[in-house]
Amino acid sequence: MGQLEQAIEGFVRSDWVITAITVVVILSLTAVCARLVMRFMRKLLHFNEEKNLPSSSIFVNIARASVWVLGICIMLSTCFNVDVSAAITAMGIGGIAISLGFQDTISNLIGGLQVSLMRIVKPGDNIEVGSSSGVVKDVTWRHTTIRNSAGAEVIVPNSIINKTALVHLPPTNQVSIPVVVATDGSRLDDLAEAIERVAAEAASEVAKLTKQPALSFSAVEDAGFKGSLVFRVADSRTGARAGDAVLRAIAPLTREDGINLIDGVLAGKQQAAQDSANEGGRTNG
Repeated sequence: MGQLEQAIEGFVRSDWVITAITVVVILSLTAVCARLVMRFMRKLLHFNEEKNLPSSSIFVNIARASVWVLGICIMLSTCFNVDVSAAITAMGIGGIAISLGFQDTISNLIGGLQVSLMRIVKPGDNIEVGSSSGVVKDVTWRHTTIRNSAGAEVIVPNSIINKTALVHLPPTNQVSIPVVVATDGSRLDDLAEAIERVAAEAASEVAKLTKQPALSFSAVEDAGFKGSLVFRVADSRTGARAGDAVLRAIAPLTREDGINLIDGVLAGKQQAAQDSANEGGRTNG
């Protein structure tokens, strides 16, 4: 029995067992630290009020990789007496050969950092790259994921984004309706205000608006004044219905006799404002 205890004690006290336990402890602590750093980075990017850091996962990936590299260096130095500085220097000699083998990976990593730090592309942007278009879902260390109008996810390497013409499209929740108003221009401001009011009422019936309709004119044509009516909805899926409702509602105002409807629309606006003021006065009273 004594010999068995001595054998067990010798096994436990052997150098390789102590080394193995130390390796496990260091790697476990590294994994915990990496997870904590990931959570902190995600919260930092998500709740960044000034929005000077895009919420792309490439920064989370770099932070996690840095923690693991530091943990492995500590493990090699503590458990195996490896001179980390000398090892890094030795690796630098073969760095050229390694970089040639990982040229595409390095190009994608640098490309991802460039488009993220310079805020060229960030999650939520509606972009077009080559023949692909959609809303940016995330930018990782290797590729950018965009979701197209069909709901499919398109993977675009970051290096392609740096080399290809990038087009920033209007947000998917923004609705733009071309308008041509047939009028002599005598009451153009009143007519624009009436169109905006009617459009707001029509759009509000089918969708929640985050930006009220605004009409701006861009050219004078034989048919009248050419412009664009722009507004935004909270849910992009309701944009088409809101656009259809607005187009039907403003159509009479764009015709030649539409000027005769201006006074009725604006009078309704003034009456609504007066009713709102009276209601507020009764509430305060």
